[in-house]
Amino acid sequence: MHILITGGAGFIGSHLTKYLLNQGHNLTVLDNFFTGSKENLSAFSHNKNLIIIKHDIVDNSLNLKQPIDQIYNLACPASPPHYQKDPVETIRANVVGMDNMLKLAKKTRARILQASTSEVYGDPEIHPQVENYRGHVNCIGRRACYDEGKRCAETLCFDYHREYGVDIRVVRIFNTYGPNMALDDGRVVSNFIIQALKGEDITIYGDGSQTRSFQYIDDLIAGMVKMMNTDNFIGPVNIGNPTEFTIKELAEEIIKLTNSKSKIIYKPLPEDDPTRRRPDISLAKEKLDWQPEVKLEEGLKKTIEYFKTKV
Repeated sequence: MHILITGGAGFIGSHLTKYLLNQGHNLTVLDNFFTGSKENLSAFSHNKNLIIIKHDIVDNSLNLKQPIDQIYNLACPASPPHYQKDPVETIRANVVGMDNMLKLAKKTRARILQASTSEVYGDPEIHPQVENYRGHVNCIGRRACYDEGKRCAETLCFDYHREYGVDIRVVRIFNTYGPNMALDDGRVVSNFIIQALKGEDITIYGDGSQTRSFQYIDDLIAGMVKMMNTDNFIGPVNIGNPTEFTIKELAEEIIKLTNSKSKIIYKPLPEDDPTRRRPDISLAKEKLDWQPEVKLEEGLKKTIEYFKTKV
């Protein structure tokens, strides 16, 4: 197949690119390199089955000559420091960019998968989070450009599906980590690993009792590809690891695995930061025959080895 990946130079996109190239597909990767890195694609940039185009999906001037069978829409800053750096462009990527990609899917009759997020649940009032939970989101907060942007992107997907028959797939991605995360990503796993490797204080925002469920990148890619290639199920579906850890437990585990002398310090919790986050993956098990396989310790070891080459 010929597959289009938007945001293909990012953390998730580069792993997806590698996976699909290894499956023998022809790929076109779009990225405006706002948070994506050319280095993430360097290992296979000379692959004859890969075309890389610098492009912002908010710009509707894209003119692809190749027929497109599938579209993975991953184009959007995904960590708070990045999406809050330019919140207007973040929401435009989620709304205008999503609209442009859905128009392309409609025109080419391609199946399109939207990389949505657990952030659509906001600071959840039910636990664990199931797909029919409508969320608890502050629509005027500093995180809203991302949270509400992703919620609107899902709305657009379902409206294009109902009104125009566009073949959509929606996955809600929970905290994912692994190699190719940017040094300035700002998410908790990369922050803690970098601080530990440098011997710096590890900064926890809040008292460390808030929880997250951490998913290794290989499990996410397997879930996304299964969702894309499953007929008669459009989602949304949670793709995440249901094993829950406190942020303090994560910090302690990373200190242990890096043999670091770092100390843990505490700072105020940012606005609207969720206190608990854990996916119910019953639907993914039922519809996709998918569940994560990589334990946190195993995934962290691989991620630490990657960051050792960068710090």
